[in-house]
Amino acid sequence: MSRNQKTPTKLVPVPSTNIIPERDVDKSPILEARHLGIDFGGLTAVDDFDMAIGRTEIAGLIGPNGAGKTTVFNLLTKVYQPTRGTIMMDGKDTAGKSTIQVSHMGIARTFQNIRLFRELSVLDNVLIGLHHEMDYRLGSAIFRLPTYWRGERIARERALELLSIFDMQDMASAQAGSLPYGAQRRLEIVRALATGPSLLLLDEPAAGMNPSETAELMDNIVKIRDTFKIAIMLIEHDMNLVMGICEGICVLNFGKIIAKGTPADIQANPAVVEAYLGKKEE
Repeated sequence: MSRNQKTPTKLVPVPSTNIIPERDVDKSPILEARHLGIDFGGLTAVDDFDMAIGRTEIAGLIGPNGAGKTTVFNLLTKVYQPTRGTIMMDGKDTAGKSTIQVSHMGIARTFQNIRLFRELSVLDNVLIGLHHEMDYRLGSAIFRLPTYWRGERIARERALELLSIFDMQDMASAQAGSLPYGAQRRLEIVRALATGPSLLLLDEPAAGMNPSETAELMDNIVKIRDTFKIAIMLIEHDMNLVMGICEGICVLNFGKIIAKGTPADIQANPAVVEAYLGKKEE
């Protein structure tokens, strides 16, 4: 079996209308969205979105351009407050929470457009993500007390450990903005991991990558899931990547779900084929 082939995952129902991997069925989903929707003036961007993600699932959210995929990510991370519906994170309702608060609840994300601190070093970008692990106080930092130096040393070691996931530890001193595009994408994923998430949202992680970089990314996404025992949800247009590593896939079109299931289910669904290729003329 090649490195990007996998044994198909069996999906099973959870108490709502959603499905998660069978191995996660004895635990509540890490995230569950119920009847989620948002309107912008008279425009309904997302409507009646239902999805659950198992605690160790790699899930995919796909659909044509403009289907509402990034809007869903913005709802889950509270960039937008939903007009209706419920988002449960680790069994807790996120209603009224801010972006910072849901981050503390365990959601981290990357963006379609890379958002690094370009003038800072690679290492400093990761250290910013590790701010929650800094246990020294302001006075220790001002007066450079031993607790400050110990905290800085621990954080630096942790940052280098995270960078090693993508073999980027030797780039630690490089300026983030000077990295090749693919390396910047990987750095953004590392910084998101530094926040210690239970759910990692990746918005088009393979954008701008060549086939060999994409194949390596696929291996690393699985490695991240297995190493950190977290769930990962990704938006991606590269169908080889999606079908190669995702277990449950949700398909959006015009803000509505048109299909959910395993990669095999999605590939065989006529509504999905029509959404991507158009309706065949009689």
